[in-house]
This record gives sequence, structure tokens and C-alpha cells, in this order.
Amino acid sequence: MLLLNATEADRAQVAVIVADGIDEATLRTLRALRARGASTLVLVVTDVDDTGLFAAAEHGITGIIRRTEANADRLIIVIRAAHAGEGTIPPDLLGRLLQQVGTVQREVLGPRGLTFTGLTDREVEVLRLVADGYDTAQIAAKLCYSQRTIKNTLHNVMNRLHLRNRCHAVAYALRNGLI
Repeated sequence: MLLLNATEADRAQVAVIVADGIDEATLRTLRALRARGASTLVLVVTDVDDTGLFAAAEHGITGIIRRTEANADRLIIVIRAAHAGEGTIPPDLLGRLLQQVGTVQREVLGPRGLTFTGLTDREVEVLRLVADGYDTAQIAAKLCYSQRTIKNTLHNVMNRLHLRNRCHAVAYALRNGLI
């Protein structure tokens, strides 16, 4: 493990940000690091409220550790875990984050027919039937939609996710656990 100074930050494999709280200045720093290509971010923070926790997650934080817990050994563990692609978050914060995710799904996405996958229930069902080998007419009949609706649904998914064809869409959905 090598500690780099600010002028060498573009070489860093893990960026560690130390802040009192997750405020606009901290989020601005996270955005700037992301813009410079930092893909792995660890946040050492004194206070974490629910809004800040969710904002940190939205900004791609891989690990969070409280300053009171941030001794040398613990920091090394969190940094190594982040480098390996593993998230690290204190259990109480994880519970709060999961509650927030559930709230967003129920109160924001769900009423609009959306999920965190970015796919609607209809899109998921159409992709599931395509994966099962059904053609457009069979899917339309099974779901009580027109063939045009099924074609539009598939077209919208492929355009939004930049997929080339139905096979690519099914492979993407399978790889990402969407179906």
C-alpha cells in the first residue's frame, strides 16, 4: 500500500476522503474524484445522517468508516476490501441505508412503475418470456398486449440500456439478475 499526495491522485487505486460530515463540500469532492477517474472511494467521517448516507451511496462510495473506528488496522482492512470490490459499512448504517432504499422503491419508484433495475414490471416480464423462447405474438397473447406494445417495450429496453438485440437484452438481464 502506497500513500500518494494530491498531485499523484490520478494514480490512486482507492481514494480516501476524510470529512466531518457528508455535506455539499464532501459531495463536491466525491464528484470531482469521480470526474478524474477514481472508481473506488472510501469515506472516513465523523457524523453520518440518513440524507448524507444516501447521498454518499449515490456518489459511489465503496466503504464508510467512522473516525472513531478509523485506526490504522481498520483503515487498511476497509481500503483493501474496497480495492477488492467489496463494500464496507458499519452494520447500523447498512440497516439505515437499506431502509432508505426500501422507502425510495415504495414511495418514489413503485408508484411510477419503476424499480432500481431501471426496468418496469412489464419490461421484466417481456424479457423473461423472450428468455423462455416465446416470440412476439406469443408474448402479446400471454400478457394481453398488442404485438406492437411488445415490440415497443423491447425497443425501449434495448435503446435505454444500449443493447443490440433481443439476445443481448436477455443476456444482460440474466447477468444482472433482472430475470
